[in-house]
Amino acid sequence: MNVGQQSSTAHREKSDVARLAWLALVSSPGMGATRTWRALRRLDTPGQIFSASLTELEGLGLTAQAAQFVYEGKALAAAEDELSRTLEAGGRILTPSDEAYPERLREIYDPPAVLWVRGSVELLSCPGIAVVGTRHPSTYGVGMAEMLSRDLAARKLVILSGMARGVDTAAHKGALAAHGKTVAVWGTGIDVIYPKENKRLAEQIVESGGSIVSEYPLGTFPAPQNFPVRNRILSGMSVGVLVIEAAEHSGTRITARLAMEQNRDLYAVPGNVTNKNSWGPNTLIKQGAKLTATWEDVWEDLPAPVRRQLEAEMGVSGENESNPNQSASLFSETRLSGDEQLVLGRLRQDEAVQLDALIEGLEGELGAAEIFTALFELELAGRVRQLPGKNYIRPM
Repeated sequence: MNVGQQSSTAHREKSDVARLAWLALVSSPGMGATRTWRALRRLDTPGQIFSASLTELEGLGLTAQAAQFVYEGKALAAAEDELSRTLEAGGRILTPSDEAYPERLREIYDPPAVLWVRGSVELLSCPGIAVVGTRHPSTYGVGMAEMLSRDLAARKLVILSGMARGVDTAAHKGALAAHGKTVAVWGTGIDVIYPKENKRLAEQIVESGGSIVSEYPLGTFPAPQNFPVRNRILSGMSVGVLVIEAAEHSGTRITARLAMEQNRDLYAVPGNVTNKNSWGPNTLIKQGAKLTATWEDVWEDLPAPVRRQLEAEMGVSGENESNPNQSASLFSETRLSGDEQLVLGRLRQDEAVQLDALIEGLEGELGAAEIFTALFELELAGRVRQLPGKNYIRPM
């Protein structure tokens, strides 16, 4: 083994010990991210925690129980077990000692001491927008989340969200539809999918080169208190937060507040003032959030270095070179028949139309069979989406 190889091996071993030190402290009783950061900052190297005396450990700010846990070697054993199980589950562990730990997270008040990751680790440091909103969005909310996420992802911005029902799910799907990258920040362990119906979505995120991230160990169940806490990671990793529909008292409001505290740009999609879920974004706009209707509203507010980086990536890939202002689209432009144009003209983007109402509205112009045929062709072309209860809507 030559000198270079010896140096590389020594560096890797030092990095492994540091990773175990962070993980050991987080695994100790009464030690959270803040106490772990405070303790390890007082040491020259994180690995010194394993050779410290009981008195020295308590002097670092560890609780008596945690100090005993570390001193007896139980913390190291727990860390080694968690690391082994994570690797077996196809995940990785990131700590502040790792170069791949996201720099934007280091800037926030209480960054996580350990991140469990499935998928791309490098993606966590790429410029991204967090898209957040209610779990019970209107059709308009779902459409806006998908459209904006799709258009921003097509321009190389990473879409971050929490993979919850509603707006989060729509945001991830929009990014995937544009063949872009998306990161899901969970309030559970990376091996505990929540909600369960998003199992396939989670797989698609990882398969497409995206990431699933959590600061919780394997096996952590979806405790309600975990989700507001994880929101600081969502906003912390992003360059800005986009709010789409949120009630007055909601987790989305927490994320928006965190974004402002972390000096992140805040964007909001205006909503119908009679809809309770419009209270959040409309109030944020009053307070100074950027009113957002299209991807350009976000793009023009991005920091200049970020925009140049994204434009360079688009130039290298060759995408959008012929027309950089063209919005991403799921649909090919195909010529519609007369019947299809009539049916499409009766449908809206912000509100679903029930089949019976559609047939009644087109009475005298088209028969039911012609409407069924037109709807079928429009669905195949991606111009129309069918919702439960034979309701139809035009995608945005």
